[in-house]
Amino acid sequence: MSLSQSFQQKLLQKLSPQQIQLMKLLQVPTANLEERIQSELEENPALEMAEGEKEIEFGEEVDNEFDAEIPDDEPAPLDEYEPSDDTDFIVDDDGEIADYKLKDDNYPEMDDNAVIPIKIETSFHELLTDQLGMLELDERDYTIAEQVLGSLDDDGYLRRALSSIADDLAFRQGIEVSEKEIEKIVLRIQDFDPAGIGARDLQECLLLQLKRKKSEGKSVQLAITILTKYFEEFTKKHYEKIQRQLDLSDASIKEVVGQIIKLNPKPGGNFTNIDKAQTYIIPDFFVLNNGGQLELTLNSKNAPELRVSEGYRDMLKEYEKGSKKDPRQKEAVLFIKQKIDSAKWFIDMIEQRQATLTNTMRAILVYQHAFFISGDETALRPMILKDIAAKTGLDISTVSRVANSKFVQTEYGTFRLKFFFSESLSTDSGEEVSTREVKKVLSELIESEEKHQPLSDEILTDILQQKGYNIARRTVAKYREQLNIPVARLRKEL
Repeated sequence: MSLSQSFQQKLLQKLSPQQIQLMKLLQVPTANLEERIQSELEENPALEMAEGEKEIEFGEEVDNEFDAEIPDDEPAPLDEYEPSDDTDFIVDDDGEIADYKLKDDNYPEMDDNAVIPIKIETSFHELLTDQLGMLELDERDYTIAEQVLGSLDDDGYLRRALSSIADDLAFRQGIEVSEKEIEKIVLRIQDFDPAGIGARDLQECLLLQLKRKKSEGKSVQLAITILTKYFEEFTKKHYEKIQRQLDLSDASIKEVVGQIIKLNPKPGGNFTNIDKAQTYIIPDFFVLNNGGQLELTLNSKNAPELRVSEGYRDMLKEYEKGSKKDPRQKEAVLFIKQKIDSAKWFIDMIEQRQATLTNTMRAILVYQHAFFISGDETALRPMILKDIAAKTGLDISTVSRVANSKFVQTEYGTFRLKFFFSESLSTDSGEEVSTREVKKVLSELIESEEKHQPLSDEILTDILQQKGYNIARRTVAKYREQLNIPVARLRKEL
């Protein structure tokens, strides 16, 4: 075998450590940024929080032009960082971004010293365990009951097969038990509150709730009959067929269906599982309409005032002044330099994060100026990531990270930045409109329809075309599904 040499070209994308850290910081939600900064403060003694920290605002009056000058002291955009020659990193654009629930509807900016209240509740499993303690069970049956409770899902259903529960008890608890014994325990658990707990499917769940209401009248008995004999017809809303089979009047069928609709299909869904992290939306930006002028403000939690410790600077100067340097002094100087460089690096990344967030939001604010003034979704213009990337000079992937993980609070509500991005659709006049506008019109048409005779996708298509939107029926069906709106037959009410 002979040896040979050859030239080979290979395309690699290199990212410097600064870029890696910046991308990670961009994806950190505001709620977790403080924790990230605190972690850095604990790891690096050369980094400290400035005394008498003041709120840093990037909120300036937004002009109607994108070419607003950026102050010279703002850090350079992400794309201007020079990649390191000695570090190879593979770019990964996938990121897990946590979704947050709204904490507060108040508009004013959040106080840094404010304590966020966390609602403490009894978990679903704890509620059932408390009720289990009220039953007179021996140790064996109690263990079986605990296994059954542990097999319930978050909705309160027992979707595991009894044979699987028996196997778990045999292998993990060393208890040989038959399915009939487990069934007896399940029936006792089904008497727990809330009604419907321990059901194997939706039909059983609804029947368990109705059986506790037998004393409320004839309509409950009819509801039990319908769910027992005509469950499939009921789920498909074939009310006319049920009405004919049971010889019911219009008033009777309406009353019976009303009884069923009031039931809870997810009895366990009303309880908070405190094992899951309770999270809240903390806006990254605030937009205020001040007499027709939009003012953009960055949440102060995104702009902490950090600095390099003066004590470490002084120590470095003292060591460098010394004429004699033994190995221990050299190690100390090297350690101090590393910590100071790391502190400067982190401060620069925080400032770069602020600039990137502000520039991206400012471009969105100008692009969707009409919406921020009126709050009307139909005023949203078609806008894609490429549009904002072109206006800000940032990479599309950077804009995507910001849009997917950041929120803005306005007087019309709190929105994820991704909300403002949409594709375009042409009208009869050739005008480009946002698909979000079409979805808004579609949603309004369905909301205003006669519920006893809902509009089909074909009729909705005709109405939208009459309004000037060039849209196909399959597109209407796609948008309706994206809005989580069922087909006309399932929207029908008596």
